Amino acid sequence: MREILGRRLQRLRDRFQSLRPGPGQSGSTSALLDAALVCATTWQWPVLPGVGRSGTDGKRCACPDPDCAVPGAHPFDPGLLAATTDPRMVAWWWTNRPAAPVLMATGGTAPCAVSLPAGAAARALVRLDAQGMRLGPVVATPTRWALLVAPYSLERLGELLYAKDHVPSSLRFHGEGGYLLLPPSAASSGGQVRWEREPRAQSAAQQPRARSAQSRSPRAQVQAQAGNLWLPEIEAVVDALVEASSGAPGGGSRLAY
Repeated sequence: MREILGRRLQRLRDRFQSLRPGPGQSGSTSALLDAALVCATTWQWPVLPGVGRSGTDGKRCACPDPDCAVPGAHPFDPGLLAATTDPRMVAWWWTNRPAAPVLMATGGTAPCAVSLPAGAAARALVRLDAQGMRLGPVVATPTRWALLVAPYSLERLGELLYAKDHVPSSLRFHGEGGYLLLPPSAASSGGQVRWEREPRAQSAAQQPRARSAQSRSPRAQVQAQAGNLWLPEIEAVVDALVEASSGAPGGGSRLAY
C-alpha cells in the first residue's frame, strides 16, 4: 500500500513540475506543495491552504481583519471544513496559491495537539525523554511547539482537565474543529515552522504494541492505523506536562513563558 501511495505522490509531483522554481529562485513554493501532498497522501491528514499574507512588505494578513492575531496562518476561503486528503484538490489549491501555508484540520481521524511556549517545550521534551516517555511528532515555531497526540473529543478533554487540580495556563489544545500550522509554512510570528521531531512510520514489530496501547480509544486506534503513524494519548501527554511543570521556584510553573 505504501508503495502505491509513493507512486501516486511521485506522479502528482511530476504533473506539477512546472511549479518548481527556476535557477536563482526560492524553493519554498515547491516545498509547500510537496509537504501538503505528503500530509494528505502518506499520513492521511486533511489539509487546506492558509490565507497567507499580502502587502508590499508581506507582513499583513490577506484576510479583511487589519488587526489579525495570527497573520497569514489561519483558514479563510476555503474555510476549515474544506480540508481534504484528496491529492487532486490539494494540488489544485497549491497550483493556484503556491506560497500558501499548510494547515491541518485537527480532530476526527486526524491528529490533535497540545502546544506550549517554545522554551518551556524544549525543557519539557528533555525531561520527558529522560523519563522514557514515548512521544510522537513535534511541530516547532519560533514561539510555540506543538506535540501531536491521538484524536480526542472535546468532552474527553473537558473531563481530563476537570480532574486536574492545576493545568498550566500556557498550554493550548488543538482538538476537534481546530487546526495546526505545518512545516515548512511561514509562522505568524515570523520565521518558519519546522519539525522538531518528524512523523515516522512505525515498523511492523511496533504495530501490535501500538494498537494494544490504543485499544481503549477507538478514534486513536483508527489514527494509529491511518498512515501507519503512532501517536500518544492526550491523557499521557497532559499528565507528563503537568508533572514537568511542578516544582518551579516560588511555586510557579516551569511551562510559563
